[in-house]
Amino acid sequence: MLSLRNATAADVPLILEFIRALAAFEREPDAVTATEEGLLRDGFGPRAYYHCLIAEWDAKPAGFALYFYNYSTWTGRPGIHLEDIYVHTEMRGRGIGKALLAQVAAVAREQGCPRLQWQVLDWNTPAVDFYRSLGGQFLDEWRNVRMEPEAIGRLAELAPGVSRAEDEA
Repeated sequence: MLSLRNATAADVPLILEFIRALAAFEREPDAVTATEEGLLRDGFGPRAYYHCLIAEWDAKPAGFALYFYNYSTWTGRPGIHLEDIYVHTEMRGRGIGKALLAQVAAVAREQGCPRLQWQVLDWNTPAVDFYRSLGGQFLDEWRNVRMEPEAIGRLAELAPGVSRAEDEA
């Protein structure tokens, strides 16, 4: 039987396990540099940067969804970015992924977020088909852009700094 719950600080090792399983599924098993300490700090510290749902089937960990809030200047409203959703291979086909996604959608609706967005790898056709069946729109004209630490550092060196009114007084 399926149950969903909000993750707690005690779930941090499980969250990291899910993240590593997802990375292996996405053919990047060595790309994960997240640590339990970082996940604890960033999800359960004084300022939560993410939220996480845990799915259990018959009280066994089955999957997770990790999301955070973003902001749309066009709508003037917050939205939700689903960073990761994953269901263990042996637990698939039971409606767990759909339940996780539906719960994140319920949070978006409850919080007045007009957008829920995420990425999916183009080769993951079962996920693409699944998201399309739920009404997901594919924004093919948009390109994902990411900077890694070295490029961030180079660009940050060009920052002129921000003057503050209280600094000028």
